[in-house]
Amino acid sequence: MRAFDYTEARSVDEALAAIGPDAKFLAGGTNLVDLMKGDVEQPMKLIGINSLKLTDIAPTASGGVRIGAMVRNSDCAAHPLIRERYPLLSQALLAGASPQLRNMASMGGNLLQRTRCYYFYDAAFDRCNKRKPGSGCAAREGFNRIHAILGASEQCVATHPSDMAVAMAALDAVVEVRGRDGERRIPMAEFHRLPGDTPQRDTTLEPGELIVAIELPAASGLAQRSQYLKVRDRASYAFALVSVACALEMDGGAVKDARLALGGVAHKPWRALDAERGLVGSKLDAAAIDRAAQACVAGAQPLQDNAFKVELAKRTVARALRTVGGVA
Repeated sequence: MRAFDYTEARSVDEALAAIGPDAKFLAGGTNLVDLMKGDVEQPMKLIGINSLKLTDIAPTASGGVRIGAMVRNSDCAAHPLIRERYPLLSQALLAGASPQLRNMASMGGNLLQRTRCYYFYDAAFDRCNKRKPGSGCAAREGFNRIHAILGASEQCVATHPSDMAVAMAALDAVVEVRGRDGERRIPMAEFHRLPGDTPQRDTTLEPGELIVAIELPAASGLAQRSQYLKVRDRASYAFALVSVACALEMDGGAVKDARLALGGVAHKPWRALDAERGLVGSKLDAAAIDRAAQACVAGAQPLQDNAFKVELAKRTVARALRTVGGVA
């Protein structure tokens, strides 16, 4: 780890005034500090933001919930409003990392985790377009079992590691950010980026912007029928090979509303909009479930070592839909 300066911000305005080209905001540090230890991230200055008053979870006038960016993952998962109105989010949070890390990790920081790839996290590999734009992607011809099957590019095949972000995508969350030029609201569908020709950019945040809150719209009709299903190599403290955030609102035996988002398959949480549209208005039977599962992986381009993810994703989606919909 390289030497750096450190300052603690006491307000959002103070944090924004302190940020610069070679500086990073530091909250729980569960991802950033690891990257600094490996010389993947080399900030010259850290601005501590743990003192910022962004720790409230409160209902909104429209029936949703607003979550401060500095709320810890474990506190959000256990909060009565989240457990009652958004059990899908609580499940996803509890599926991530370990209890110790969840006690440190912030909600805003969770969204900003860098994408997952062996070659990105090990600076000994020169060919990584995320660390060194234009150097190539070692994963495409290397060991790529954990890598993307959807939305990848010739420049990068890494996957996004967050469980929480997959649930947030399914729930149509909105990320509130503040910068020196003011505030803006970014829908989750637009917050994370696919790699394209600029894989070094994981999000649509502008330099110097700070996440201040995440807002969830009302989702009462989806609350009681939801599941976050995570398939991984071991039962705890492991990233998803494939995960599915699934929520349904039923009207008798027909689907009134459907939400499906996948993790572990792309550079960002992958919202399966075509699958959702195919489910709405349909009877939730074996044929509808199979069509939805197929639609979730339409256009998949597996690599040498991760073709199994295509079938795994279909089976995971089907299992989640059967469980949530009560289909035998």
